Order: sequence, then C-alpha cells, then structure tokens
Amino acid sequence: MTETALLPTAPLRAHAQIDLGALRANVRALRERASGARLMAVVKADAYGHGALRVARAAVDAGADWLGTATPEEALVLRARGGLPASTRIMCWLWTPGGPWREAIEAGLDVSVSGMWALREVVRAARGAGRPARVQLKADTGLGRNGCQPGDWEELVGAAVEAEGAGLLRVTGVWSHFACADEPGHPSIALQLTAFREMVAEAERQGLRPEVRHIANSPATLTLPESHFDLVRTGIALYGISPSPEVGTPADFGLRPVMTLAASLALVKHVPAGHGVSYGHHYTTPGGTTLGLVPVGYADGIPRHASGAGPVLIGGKWRTVAGRIAMDQFVVDLGGDEPEAGAEAVLFGAGDRGEPTAEDWAQAAGTIAYEIVTRIGTRVPRVYVDDEHVNEQPDG
Repeated sequence: MTETALLPTAPLRAHAQIDLGALRANVRALRERASGARLMAVVKADAYGHGALRVARAAVDAGADWLGTATPEEALVLRARGGLPASTRIMCWLWTPGGPWREAIEAGLDVSVSGMWALREVVRAARGAGRPARVQLKADTGLGRNGCQPGDWEELVGAAVEAEGAGLLRVTGVWSHFACADEPGHPSIALQLTAFREMVAEAERQGLRPEVRHIANSPATLTLPESHFDLVRTGIALYGISPSPEVGTPADFGLRPVMTLAASLALVKHVPAGHGVSYGHHYTTPGGTTLGLVPVGYADGIPRHASGAGPVLIGGKWRTVAGRIAMDQFVVDLGGDEPEAGAEAVLFGAGDRGEPTAEDWAQAAGTIAYEIVTRIGTRVPRVYVDDEHVNEQPDG
C-alpha cells in the first residue's frame, strides 16, 4: 500500500497530496445523507489510490461504521496494520476458491458468499478455526456480476440457515449492488430494488435475521434514499468525486475532492516554429514558443489516452498536453511563458484554485474519474495534510 506519512523536506518530482480533512468532512456529509443508515467507507484498491491505511483511520475517526474492501488480502492488511479500533467492522467480497477463509475468520472479518462453493469453503474454514464465520450473502438482483441468482437463492439461504444452526457461521448481512444507480430514473433501479426486497424477504422467511441489509453505493446514497436500508456503501463519493457528473458536481453534493496531483517542471526551453513534440510528432509547434517538461507519464498512471488533451495548471494558466504522453513524462506548450524549472504543474485537484479536476482528466481520456485517481502509481508518493495521526509511526 502506498504510504508517505509526512510532507517531505526535499522537493519531489511529483506527489499526490491527500487532504484527510476533506475526507473526514466528506464522511460527515455522507452520513447526513444516509437517512439514519450506517455508513461503510469503501477503501478497496488502496482507497482508490489515496492510501488505504491512512484513509481508513480518518474515515473511522469521522464516524464511518464499517470499512469495505474487494479482496480479503486488502482486509487482512487493514486489520493487521491499520491501527483501527478492534470493534471496527471490515467486510471483503471478492473471493476465489482456496482463498484465505480461515485467516479472515480468525481476524474477525465479514466475508461475502455468492454461491454454494463459497459457503462450503467458509464452513470448512470455520470448523478448522473453531469459531463461527461472519458471512454476508450477496444477491444478484440484476447487475450480472458476483452474487447469487434468484433461482438459486432459496438453496443458498437454506444451506446458510443450516450452517448457522450448527454454530458454524452467523449471517450478518444480505446485500446487492446496483448496475445503473448513477443514472437516476433508469428502469433497472426499481427492478433491482424489488428483487432485493424479495430476496431479503426469502432470507427472513427461512429464519435469517441479518444485522444489515444494503444495496446503496455512492450514487444511490446521494440520490436514492429509498435504497439506504440499514447500511450505505460509499466509495468514490468518499474521495470527493461525483459518481454522477451529469447530475451534480462534488460541491452540489457537499463533497470536496481529496487528492491533488502535482509535479515539478523538469525543463523549460525555447523552440522554433514547426518543432515536433514527443513520439510520432502528433504535435508540432505553430510558432516559436516555450515547452515545459512535466516529469510524469503513463508509468505513473497518467492516461496515454489523454495525449493532446490532458489539462495542467502552470503559472495560473491552463495548458494542454502537447503530443503523446510517454512512460515517464509529457510536454506542454507554454506559449512563450518562461516559468523556471521546478515550477509547480498541477494536473488535478479540488478545482477551487483554478486547477483542473480528476473529472477534467476523465473527459480528456474518455474514461471516468474513478480510474483517474485509482491508477496513480506507486512512483508517486502520497503526502498527507490535516492528518490527526502525524505523530504515529509511518506505515509501509
């Protein structure tokens, strides 16, 4: 996991500044929207590139009731190294056969089960651990990814009831995931809510009494209060990025982006008209100008698809990537301006200083802002501001 605890004493080639004060404010704002439901802070994929250990602590400090990861390995690291209260509930949901079920049970994790093979493995692991597993049954209500199909649900629930009766597990949750909650009014939303209610009712009919029922992701948390049930799972919204840019900006939802990505210019130089720039010469200078070299590239997670389009703030002005983004660097046409080497180039941030946002880069690359922040690689250190744990031993 990417962890840089304190601001460095020497200039960095590039860094991703993580504003934990903004993150805590986002948690509080999302809790207010949760209609009284508890809140899960989703910190999978190294907290969407923000650094899972620091983010998890900040989210719990701000009132998150649960933490969520995709893989059990992510959850086990959080439990072992996160510095979290022992009472913090952590759920993980992306399992494959032979996974670390026993380690998860012994660590007190909530594990997700979508089919009979997984239930058999978790029961076997619970016997070996000598303690019951905490299991959440996932229903496929229409997304078509993980989760148990309605036609197989009765069998899975029945087997879970039997295992619970034998003291091998406790069904702590029934859950699902939306396909199109970022498109308010999409007909699949109502269909999935109906299917979820029916599958919860079947579980209860067979005698299960889960602690939490949950289907709401970030967009549903923000726009669909009838989906909140007992728990909402907030991922991208936690990091201050709108899950539905067509519906509202982060500010519209009371959120603030947490990550600012910046680099130091490595070189500024004069070139004549007609000078080719970067591989393939897809950009040539229209006149005599100055070029600035930004020392990050696709090895750092800067999307190559944003070549010729990605925006950067330098010296208070928006610039655009000139030519192709390379592995370690890209060039901007400074239009004759002459900032010094070492001047700051802000690729994206909250936007309130005039800088581009992750959404601007998503538009330039033809993708979503989720991918922009998550893909920033380990060569880019994270530095944390407004961190209430700055006097603790750094992680990693």
